[in-house]
Parts: sequence; structure tokens; C-alpha cells
Amino acid sequence: MKIKEHIRNCLASLTPRKVKNGYVREAAVLMPIFKAESDYHILLTRRTEDVQTHKGQISFPGGMREEKETLLETALRETFEEVGIEGGSIEPLGRFHDYVSITQYRVTPFVGFIRSPFETNRQVTEVAEILHVPFSVFLDPTRRRVEWHKHPGRDPDVYFYSHENQEIWGLTARIIKDFFETLNLES
Repeated sequence: MKIKEHIRNCLASLTPRKVKNGYVREAAVLMPIFKAESDYHILLTRRTEDVQTHKGQISFPGGMREEKETLLETALRETFEEVGIEGGSIEPLGRFHDYVSITQYRVTPFVGFIRSPFETNRQVTEVAEILHVPFSVFLDPTRRRVEWHKHPGRDPDVYFYSHENQEIWGLTARIIKDFFETLNLES
């Protein structure tokens, strides 16, 4: 089975965990997946040092939900605003679990497959760099580590992935870890 169909089937059979309270605002992110050469990749961004929160961190394209917008519409709009990929070039594959960020936002990830070829155009005040990280990075146990951090009311495990000279960590790494475990591609 092809990866795209495998992801769609896994997400279709998943009952996403939905956070009902304990957050102050709603946000949505897109986990943009694409195939390049012989591997599938996840498109991530490194935030600038000028943004209000999570300066310099690696994240999925995404942001705050606007009035009357669905969460999927938010994820697609933010992806276009941040990296210039139009929603018509993205095939939504499904919704993943809700998470609550350290800033108390409920974050809802959606997985989307980017049709090739595609070009990116980063929003320079928000995005310092666009990263194309192969699935193989997330499946390599030597590139993942876990640190214990004490945060009241939160899971103390903080995940990190190393890719080239970058560290993917925090909520982004947690979502990626959970996603690959759901797909059962870990081994």
C-alpha cells in the first residue's frame, strides 16, 4: 500500500482525541507531506526571532482560527500565508489528535499531501527557513531523544529529533512521534 493511502486509512479509522477544555484559543496546523526522490518528507518551518511566541523553533505551518473558519480552513490558510502553498495544491488526508500547547492553545493538526511539483514562498517576518525533513529521520531511533521536564499538568516527556543542524522538539516533535506510532511505521 502506498504511504498516502496508508495515512488516509489510518486517520479515517482513528477517533481523534478532542480537547474540550483547558485552553484559551483554538489553532490548527498542517502536517504537509510530499514525496521527493525516493522518500516521503514533512515540510516544517523554522520561526523567525521576530514572532511573538516560539522564536526560532521548528513548527508546522499553522496558526489561530479566525471567526467562522473551520479548523481545516485555518490550517490551509495559514499554510498559504506562511509558505505560499495554495490549498488547491494540498490533498487533505485527515485530522489527527488535539493537543494543548504550553501557551494554552488547543492545536488541531491536519495531514495533507502536497501535489508535486510545488514551490514555496516563505512569509519572511514569520518564517526564517522552510525545511524538508525525510520520514527516515523520524524513523531512525538514533535521531530521537527524550528529556524529562516538570510542567504541572503536562506530560513530563519532551521529545527531540535531530536533523542536520536543527533540533525539532516540543509539541511539534510530540505530534510527529504520535503520528508515526499511529501509522505503525516506527520499526
